[in-house]
Amino acid sequence: MFIDYISFDHTRPCIAEPGKIVVAGKPSGAIDAVFPLLNAILPNVISYNPRAGVLVLRRKPGFITLQANEIFITQVQDADAGIELLNAVRDLLNQTWEQRETIQPRRDARRTPRPLDVYALLPQTNCRACGEATCMAFAFALLEARRKIDECGALAHTEVAAQRATLVEMVGQYDAPSSFWRE
Repeated sequence: MFIDYISFDHTRPCIAEPGKIVVAGKPSGAIDAVFPLLNAILPNVISYNPRAGVLVLRRKPGFITLQANEIFITQVQDADAGIELLNAVRDLLNQTWEQRETIQPRRDARRTPRPLDVYALLPQTNCRACGEATCMAFAFALLEARRKIDECGALAHTEVAAQRATLVEMVGQYDAPSSFWRE
């Protein structure tokens, strides 16, 4: 077993969504050794800084920030849901560690894409077929995981396949199969 537990440390109000909380937890030991493995296998990693020892995951809604000795989960309904999520993170860390021999670690840094990075790869036609008023609004929606790349019909054309592939690599689809990512 990689870690025995993640203890519930404290909560604070969630600025991103009033009425919800940020849950902080403390793992029973340092967890940063598993970060390159998570960076390699999880589609919802949005930021990884190996020098700072920080890995950020997107969940619907919010984020999970993993540091060597701390975990923060945003937009949580209440403390009970926070404890459940901390236990799910513990299970994810342990399961990933158990499979470490079969995973090629990804040690390179990733940064959170900016809306302009995403917008530059979109058709910039403002056609509204995706349901957003502009391609810039669609870029924000992709980063917030409110929209999927496939909702932009213009990206289905073969002549923009490279742009679409770059977008998939950049923002992913954030459709993890587990309810872990959703409340």
